[in-house]
Order: sequence, then C-alpha cells, then structure tokens
Amino acid sequence: MSTADVTRIKEVFAAADAARAPLHLVHENLGGRGINLFIGNKHAASTPETLAEHGIGMVFNCAVNLDINMVTQPDSSSRALPFGWGPVRYYKLGIVDGPGNPAPMILAGYYQLKGAIDQVLPQKASYPWEDRGHVLIHCRGGRSRSVTLAALFLHLECPDQYPTIETAVDHIRVARELQKEEWPQAPKEVLVDAARWAADMVQMIAPHTPKTL
Repeated sequence: MSTADVTRIKEVFAAADAARAPLHLVHENLGGRGINLFIGNKHAASTPETLAEHGIGMVFNCAVNLDINMVTQPDSSSRALPFGWGPVRYYKLGIVDGPGNPAPMILAGYYQLKGAIDQVLPQKASYPWEDRGHVLIHCRGGRSRSVTLAALFLHLECPDQYPTIETAVDHIRVARELQKEEWPQAPKEVLVDAARWAADMVQMIAPHTPKTL
C-alpha cells in the first residue's frame, strides 16, 4: 500500500469519525442474559457520563496502543500511580490493528469477554459493583479490532442470527454506521481471518469445557 493510499484511508476514517456517534448498540439481550452489546471508540470508553447514560457496566478495550485510567476511587495505599476502583469493570486485550498478533490472541479475547459476562462476583466490599450492566467493546476508532472481537462473539453466542463471521461483521458495520469507503479496512482482513480460525477452535474445545472451575 502506497503512502498516498494510506493518507487517503486516514482522511476517509477521520471524516467518518467526525460524523459518527462515539458508540452504537449492536445487539440487545445477549443470549437471553439481559445484557446489551455496544461498540465504540476511545471517546466513548473514556467518558463516564456516556457509559452511565447507556447503563454500561463492563468496558473491554481491544487496543494495545490505548490506555485509559478508569480509577475514580483511588486506594489510599497508592504511591507512584493511582490504583483502585472505577465505575465499571475494565478489561484489556492488546491487539495490533493489522498483522503481528499471535493467532491465539483473538481466541483468548473471546474467552476473556465471555468470562467477563458470565463471571459471578463475590458479595464483598472489595467487589463494589452492584449491577453487571451492559458491555462496551472498544478500540481507538471502534471500527476494526472491536468489530472483529464482537463479530466472533456474536457468531459463537448467537449462531442462529449470525451463522458466519461475515454475517456478524456485516451486521456490525451497519449498526456502527461504518461507511462503505471504510469497509475494506474496517475491520482488517487479517483480523477477520484470525476470528474465523478462533471460531473453529472454540467449536473444537467446547465439548471439553466445564461451565465453571
């Protein structure tokens, strides 16, 4: 890809980002759990008011090159950098937006996301979240890494609605209001290939996976 091509793609993305809302609802009531799935960008994930407005209680960051300080209640024993609780449960899977990810990373992301949704937290003071809430999957722009992981999850969890990775990707592109000019790079094909492989691995592992440990 030439420098001119890269520049043109960046310009298309920048224009589309400016016109697009920071997050979109892509699926309601995941698997009958009463949990809605949103996809968004860095602005959606870093704005507590936006998260609260949409009832989001879990934030899943797919970007290796994006860190967000979610701590709103710092621990008194913090020293160099604050640590403590945030208003949401925060998870991170550091994916490169393109080639360079080991194949199992997308697979690991599926299990991490599924675990976050299905996890039962102890009723203790050190687990302060009262409501599980809805889920936001995000990356920097909310159009490639987050779309890939969400498509894998929807395909595996709702196969009647999304029988292939491609049908899930197509649905998310529309729900996220990605422009046709963005589609060749949103999401990156190498990530979609990794999601197809991960879906096959999950199907292979499923008969041997206990519900809880």
